[in-house]
Amino acid sequence: MDDVRAFLDASEAFFRAFAAVAWGALLLAVAFHLLRMLMRVRAWQNILQAAYPLTKVRYWSTFGAYMAGVGVNAIVPARGGDVVKLYIAKHRIDGASYPTLASSLVVETLFDFAVASLLFLVAIQMGLLPGLPDLPRLPAFDWTFVVEHPRIALFIWCILLGGLILLVAWASRHVTAFRQKLALGFVILHDWRVYAREVVSWQAGSWIARVASTFFFLRAFHVDATAETTLAVLVVQGLSTMLPFTPGGAGTQQAILVFALSGAATGSTILAFSFGQQLVVTIVNVAIGFGAILLMLGTFRWRHHVRRDEHEMRRKGPPPGAQPEAQADPASPRPPIAANRDRV
Repeated sequence: MDDVRAFLDASEAFFRAFAAVAWGALLLAVAFHLLRMLMRVRAWQNILQAAYPLTKVRYWSTFGAYMAGVGVNAIVPARGGDVVKLYIAKHRIDGASYPTLASSLVVETLFDFAVASLLFLVAIQMGLLPGLPDLPRLPAFDWTFVVEHPRIALFIWCILLGGLILLVAWASRHVTAFRQKLALGFVILHDWRVYAREVVSWQAGSWIARVASTFFFLRAFHVDATAETTLAVLVVQGLSTMLPFTPGGAGTQQAILVFALSGAATGSTILAFSFGQQLVVTIVNVAIGFGAILLMLGTFRWRHHVRRDEHEMRRKGPPPGAQPEAQADPASPRPPIAANRDRV
């Protein structure tokens, strides 16, 4: 009876905290989240424009492809939305290829990786994250499995990494233009000043918007919004998506946040914040993402669209006068950035 009463009291406290949301702060959090997405899309557009200087890479086409992937990733594990993102982008950019688009996503994550690594080190130094002895006791499958079965986890990662290396090696030998297409996605890195101006500046702005969004989400759910709590949330969100067994790292994120924010609010308030933030962000991402899919493909059944598109391509063959894939020389010292960008 005591356990049942404790569970009911905890549930009541959770729903009470969830219902007491501050709507003004919540709207500001969503606004900064949308601003963050707009800036990230601009950075990706600039990377793609450098790879395809002879083609006008339109901002809203890039936005639609990017948000379609974000929307699918919000409800599908293992980053399945990236496939949708690449498919739509390929059909919106003349002469685009999947190797180039995939490598452009790698370039898009370089600055994020550097910032996330720095924040992680700061969080470790400040003691905001659980140590290895605490991880197995957290109710999160992703990290608990890795900590309790490190050899199996390492074996699985080695298999995946080996498979990726073999795939790239095979493609490099058997596909004539594969390496050239892959290198196009990295063209913008040939000039670090251009990369800093066209990519890093926008991504730095997106991180500022992300910090502001997290700050106002904390305020909306009445968690003490300090530099420490905001940093802890940012780091935990990054960690929870490193092993994408669940959409958006659901479960893992809540388990680690309860530990990381234990001094900032009660457990029920922290859970209300974590679930509430993830629910709101998921709703926004899914609404915009699937709206983009509907507008750009004319249907939510994108797999059917892929099959129909492949059938049409086999029937018609390559279009006359199609623009060649390789539009820039990957060995050139400076990326030929097109001047006629499609600005907002």
